[in-house]
Amino acid sequence: MLDVQARALLGGPLDRAAAMLDRPAVTPGRLTALGALTGLASAGCAAAGWWPAAAALWLLSRLADGLDGPLARRRGTAGASGAGGFLDISADFLVYGAFVVGVAVGVGGPALPFLLVLLAYYVNGTVFLAYSSLAERSGRRREEDRLSRGRSLNFVGGLAEGTETIAVHTLWCLLPGSAHTVAWVWAAVVGITAAHRVVTGYRRLR
Repeated sequence: MLDVQARALLGGPLDRAAAMLDRPAVTPGRLTALGALTGLASAGCAAAGWWPAAAALWLLSRLADGLDGPLARRRGTAGASGAGGFLDISADFLVYGAFVVGVAVGVGGPALPFLLVLLAYYVNGTVFLAYSSLAERSGRRREEDRLSRGRSLNFVGGLAEGTETIAVHTLWCLLPGSAHTVAWVWAAVVGITAAHRVVTGYRRLR
């Protein structure tokens, strides 16, 4: 829901940061790998109950994830082969799922709300990728898909997008005592987003 505004706000700073990082040793793929590794490390810290470290590593992971695209566009390699976009989305799914598991282990107690979050992520991700593939194949990359501009994948927006996911995962680290409540609400929001994407994607592809 907030990705368009977030990209408008952070686009300039991320581009400037990418310019500072534009050195031969720094590549978009390495930034993606750094984001994945720090994301997995944040999940491990969450599982251990080291919440400040988990929050710091999580935000560092998302920063690295936000810089690989601007660096690729700066070098003119964005979308050249699709490999970078493929690696990026694969790393995102890995990190998001691992972090939910880490938080569930770290807070203990009933696992059901976190399992529902993972289920909602699974359905949402399936719809996300299916729509992207079919929209590209059918040539129906429409003006409404405003979130997809400058990205490797074409997709439908919704209540739960990247910005909200980063915020909720950070909130788990800041308020681990309320993690179960947050997970219940978040599972519902992601589930609503998945349902919206199913309906909207179906209508657009007809």
